[in-house]
Amino acid sequence: MLGAASFGDWIGLLATSIFTAAQFKQPAAQGVAFGATIAVRLLPALFLGPIAGVFADRFDRRWTMIITDLLRFVIYGSIPLVPLLGGSPGLTAIWATVATLLGETITLIWIPAKEAAVPNLIPKSRIEVSNQLTLVTTYGITPILAALSLSAMTAGLQQSGASLPDWAQPVQIALYLNALSRLATALVVFFGIREIGGRSAEREHAATEQTMTRQFLDGWKYIGKTPLVRGLVLGIFGAFAAGGVVIGAAKTYAVSLGAGEAAFSLLFGVIFLGLACGIGLGPMIVRDLSRRRWFGMSIVLSSGSVMFLGLAFHLSMALFGALLVGAGAGMAFLAGTTLLYGEVEDAVRGRVFAVVQIGVRMVLLAAITLAGVLVGLGSSRRVELGSVHLDVSSTRVLLLVAGAVGIWVGIGAFRQMDDKKGVPVLADLIGSVRGRPLAPPEEFVRSGLFVVFEGGEGAGKSTQLTLLAEALREQGQDVVVTREPGATPLGGRIRGLVLDHSEDGPSPRAEALLYAADRAHHVATVVRPALARGAVVISDRYVDSSLAYQGAGRTLPVQEISWLSSWATGGLKPDLVVLLDVDPGVGLGRVSARGAGTDRLESESKAFHDRVRYAFLDLAAADPKRYLVLDAARPAEELAGMVTARLVDVLPAPASETTGPSPDPAQDEVTPAGPATAGATPGTASATAAAPDTAPAAPPSGAAATTSGAASSVRANRSSPKAEESALEEMADAFGLDESPKS
Repeated sequence: MLGAASFGDWIGLLATSIFTAAQFKQPAAQGVAFGATIAVRLLPALFLGPIAGVFADRFDRRWTMIITDLLRFVIYGSIPLVPLLGGSPGLTAIWATVATLLGETITLIWIPAKEAAVPNLIPKSRIEVSNQLTLVTTYGITPILAALSLSAMTAGLQQSGASLPDWAQPVQIALYLNALSRLATALVVFFGIREIGGRSAEREHAATEQTMTRQFLDGWKYIGKTPLVRGLVLGIFGAFAAGGVVIGAAKTYAVSLGAGEAAFSLLFGVIFLGLACGIGLGPMIVRDLSRRRWFGMSIVLSSGSVMFLGLAFHLSMALFGALLVGAGAGMAFLAGTTLLYGEVEDAVRGRVFAVVQIGVRMVLLAAITLAGVLVGLGSSRRVELGSVHLDVSSTRVLLLVAGAVGIWVGIGAFRQMDDKKGVPVLADLIGSVRGRPLAPPEEFVRSGLFVVFEGGEGAGKSTQLTLLAEALREQGQDVVVTREPGATPLGGRIRGLVLDHSEDGPSPRAEALLYAADRAHHVATVVRPALARGAVVISDRYVDSSLAYQGAGRTLPVQEISWLSSWATGGLKPDLVVLLDVDPGVGLGRVSARGAGTDRLESESKAFHDRVRYAFLDLAAADPKRYLVLDAARPAEELAGMVTARLVDVLPAPASETTGPSPDPAQDEVTPAGPATAGATPGTASATAAAPDTAPAAPPSGAAATTSGAASSVRANRSSPKAEESALEEMADAFGLDESPKS
């Protein structure tokens, strides 16, 4: 139905313009008639636009569509009949213009009614696919089909040499087809789409209790006060304004490239090719990316491409930029209309779509007109750069300014609509393209401190963990000592599966998933509750162990391990990671010296442990602010002093100052569950420099949390002084170089 209506629109536009121009013999008069007929199609938006949406929300949308289609059938069908009834060429041209004005005025009522009714017919999950088909049909297939049909009829008649009566000329037939498409649409809606009839209780109440003026004002108020809708509307306007500037300046711009008149048509066609590619291929490329984010990013892409056009000095560069302009605009339009369909309330949907449709027409017309005027008033200078010359003209300046304004609009829309605040943009885009979009961190009130000890086998993590816990308790801190895996009863059972020697041990991927399950449960039941009450949580291993052991050691894709762990932990990152670096030969010697046997990971080859060691060092080098790298060969007391000194400025207020006497330390000890493996319970290790690592190096499934870039190691809600973030780190956050959301 919508395809037939779109075909009628385009063939009617072409046929009406050609028919009107054909009434005159002078080329100048023909040009004026042709242009005036097209321009008239935009004028109704000025007069009826403000109230068109009220009709869609106030009256039955099904009957609104039927009545307006029947009226358009009569109006458009009358255009070719005027000369047959004896009308003069002047009268015929006048009536064609008036009929076009009336038809477009009625169309302004039909469009919001149709747009508001569609979401009530299609499941929400299929709206995007439906929009793709509609937009590709409307702006891709039917314009080409209409032009080819009219051209084929004309060429066929000329080739055959046949003489047809005036009423059967190709242009007249096209006008009849335009009218009949309206009749067909009305019949389909009347007999086949009864579901869109009637009014909801809310719309019924508004129609009886409010005047049309009140409904009109409420519609604008809804747009202004709803961040999502406001961002969508402004973003769509910005995208079409950028496109309008390119179209308005295209002819002069083509001349500045030295490519001649043919380049204008080429640029124009490439923009629409990009539009079709963006609409048709965009969802397949971004896959699971948030549509709210995709919308803002598409506007930035389109506007940035406009700026690229302003700097292009060769036709090939300009064509590439034009393709991206169209693709960005197409993706923005698809994402925007899809969001409007799914998010806007049915009671105001007609008014919102009226503002969008009418605003797009007006913005596009204004942008094309303004660009043409400014380009005409400007001048051009040629800059020679060796063998390369560049024409610096008002056209290029206009493109640069328009692109910059469009980027500003896109960023503003993105900020208003972002539904994944705290998630780096580029990392989220890359993850979505790979089918693994990042999730925002789980929100919770956090006033504690999270410290993690990492390192290879025999590094002495448990020794340092115990010394730190004792030192903090002496200061009156509420301390929770824990480990991964095995800190909970469930974790204990998982620990037995992943560490015990068995002929039927888990495969590398199964191992990674088991560690992720342990970590998800551990974070939810132990770590987050402790941080929420303001405790200092000290963990023997966390995310980086998975990246090092399962990623580097087992040679699984590190990005996949990172995404899995980020999802499992809800984006929770430690404030400080203490990496105890030890040569694998020395560390494994310590493990053997304790005489308790080895688990599955400790018994791996030296090459395996070498890969693990260097993976830890690479992680620390990528995020030096969050890491404290220490040589594990130093005396234990010296290492403990370094760790304590690093924490001086970031510790929360002691528990004795905030909640009274310090709780019993035994209650803050998380007793490892499950089968005993090599190593002692955290918190009971001997404080000697040569003590072996008493907590087994069980590599949990890691998260991007510790691999990601600079994040402040001090949270805003702590009572201690906050470390100042460097400009480089702020830039890293702004450009999304951090792979996982912060919490």
